[in-house]
Amino acid sequence: MTEIAYVRGDATAPQARGVKIVAHVCNDLGGWGKGFVLALSRRWPEPEAAFRRWHRERAGNDFGLGAAQSVQVEPYVWVANLVGQRGTRTARSTGVPVRYEAIDAALGRLADTAVELGASVHMPRIGCGLAGGSWAKVEPLVLRRLVERGIPVTVYDFGV
Repeated sequence: MTEIAYVRGDATAPQARGVKIVAHVCNDLGGWGKGFVLALSRRWPEPEAAFRRWHRERAGNDFGLGAAQSVQVEPYVWVANLVGQRGTRTARSTGVPVRYEAIDAALGRLADTAVELGASVHMPRIGCGLAGGSWAKVEPLVLRRLVERGIPVTVYDFGV
């Protein structure tokens, strides 16, 4: 595979055989409650619980921008919490919370996990919803970090 597969559908229901990793971008405040994470939590409670614990115990772990956490939710399905967003957007925000360099670093960590597990990666257009990012900037990171390493990637556009 030399490109990203784009499909209509729900990234929380990955369409592939074998081991699958559902990846998404989180903020560095430990907040979980808007956007794609709501769909994740409706399907599996483990990623939210693991993310909140990871943030709570951050003094003793690698939590922070660019970090990645993989949580097994089914025998062949994992969720990757990628910290690629500085804070959250508020009414007073002037910029966007997305941090492309952090997404890039987290994707590198995700790639190592995907190779280790022999997994394909499934995601919405990460960093482009509440984080305010541009897919034109995120897509090349996904291509370089994942696709160029031979990892099959599917991007899901929900309700399009």
